[in-house]
Amino acid sequence: MDLDFIKKLKKPADTKIVLLVMDGLGGLPRESDNLTELEVAYTPNLDYLASCSICGLQQSVGAGITPGSGPGHLSLFGYDPIKYQVGRGVLAALGINFELRQQDVAARGNFCIIDENNRVLDRRAGRISSEKNKEFCRLLRDIDLPEVDIFIETVKEHRFLLVLRGEGLSGNLMDTDPQEIGKEPYQPRALSSGAEKTADLIKLFVDRAYELLRDHHPANMVLMRGFSQKPNLPSIEEIFGLKSAAIAAYPMYRGIAKLLGMQILGTEKKIENEFSTLEDKWNDFDFFYMHIKESDSAGEDGDFNRKVATIEEVDRQIPRLINLNPDCIIITGDHSTPSLLKYHSWHPVPVLLHSKYCRTDNVKRFGERSCITGGLGPRFPAVDLMPLALANVKRLEKFGA
Repeated sequence: MDLDFIKKLKKPADTKIVLLVMDGLGGLPRESDNLTELEVAYTPNLDYLASCSICGLQQSVGAGITPGSGPGHLSLFGYDPIKYQVGRGVLAALGINFELRQQDVAARGNFCIIDENNRVLDRRAGRISSEKNKEFCRLLRDIDLPEVDIFIETVKEHRFLLVLRGEGLSGNLMDTDPQEIGKEPYQPRALSSGAEKTADLIKLFVDRAYELLRDHHPANMVLMRGFSQKPNLPSIEEIFGLKSAAIAAYPMYRGIAKLLGMQILGTEKKIENEFSTLEDKWNDFDFFYMHIKESDSAGEDGDFNRKVATIEEVDRQIPRLINLNPDCIIITGDHSTPSLLKYHSWHPVPVLLHSKYCRTDNVKRFGERSCITGGLGPRFPAVDLMPLALANVKRLEKFGA
């Protein structure tokens, strides 16, 4: 859906929308009982909502395309993720309130472990603590690069931010992160003729980072991804007429919310605290985006049972959401992260949309195989969720005479 078209149809209303995103929600069946994490989880409250909603499986980019977290979220917010591309580095910078300038190049880094043959053993160095991350960042700040200023900041756990500031820089670089165990990190490589200078600077940074970290534990190397420069995107208020807020613990998700003009609320990691923030700020906003990270982390770690437990913990909080009586509730994920794969996947994600104006279907259980039969269909475009939510809260004018 074209955003300019939606912008012309928007109208004010005293209504509220909640978008609850369980990161990496979708899964694949395990061998023992042929059930996914969501199908194993005890979810009476999510099942209740599904039974009085319209359900389906949503797809953020296209058939067979595995989305990153940025494209997955942009599509949920109604922005075509192919047209509006945002790099992970920019999101990391905004998420920690780094004052990113328009010409800066930002990248998300992972502290990692490599072996004596330069092969990646652990892309996240065992998910080191943020305190250990700060120690490593202090080491990396001894690096000087010619003709640019360099900024290195802790993001969270194994993640850090690198920003280059200077003339003639480009974010059009290939990641050094191979995204697989057992592979060597890639060499920084320019993807356009104007990016060679930046690629040379990143190669120099990575080489010097290894010299500083090689004898340290648990991390001894860095992996770089998401090289990018700050784009100009229209805000959610400008396009949809919504006063919006984000409740998210992890910096990247606060970053994408900030980029779209949302106010950032609580940053507590505990799920129950996120729902407390929702209750506390209920009267202040029209649109609430809530993000649950642990379901994705568990999937990436291959921890089926921890992902089940996270889904069940969210389910226990759902009555608090229902009791607020939102005019529209959307519950889904930004992508699938099956424990079986230990990584994002291309599989469509279960979604439910609840309002008093939706046509309910026959889905009684919030799960992959149940939702595939729902009224939204087996491959509902995620970018259509926001216009559908607006219609269900009477925030869109009629089109045409």
